[in-house]
Amino acid sequence: MMQTKPPNQYAPLPLAYIGDAVYEVYVRTRLIAEHPDMAAHKLHVHSIKYVKARAQSNSIHAMLPILSDDETAVFRRGRNAKSPTVPKNADLSDYRYATGLEALFGYLYLADEKDRLNELMAFAYEHALDEREKK
Repeated sequence: MMQTKPPNQYAPLPLAYIGDAVYEVYVRTRLIAEHPDMAAHKLHVHSIKYVKARAQSNSIHAMLPILSDDETAVFRRGRNAKSPTVPKNADLSDYRYATGLEALFGYLYLADEKDRLNELMAFAYEHALDEREKK
């Protein structure tokens, strides 16, 4: 893995940038494993349910009690980062919590903490959807 500095020295938004990509790949891989015969368009539509701000906000709210102090600090840095834009279809609070989750995933990825990253991504996936979205 190429990087020029330790993960704790990156600003939160670049951590969220890489964390978003890492989680997107996790979700797509898991969906393909769970639905091997599903059409690509349907897989894409299904993946959006997991990676949208509301779903990631649901995930991090459920996850907070199991995070270490260091992980919580990374999450908070990401949540409190001032992004220049907010998607028009996302609630600001959900978007900030989602950014914090993505920053945490980016940090764990760059720190090469693969086991913990996979554990938390699995947890996030399991807690992302509201009951009505699971159908």
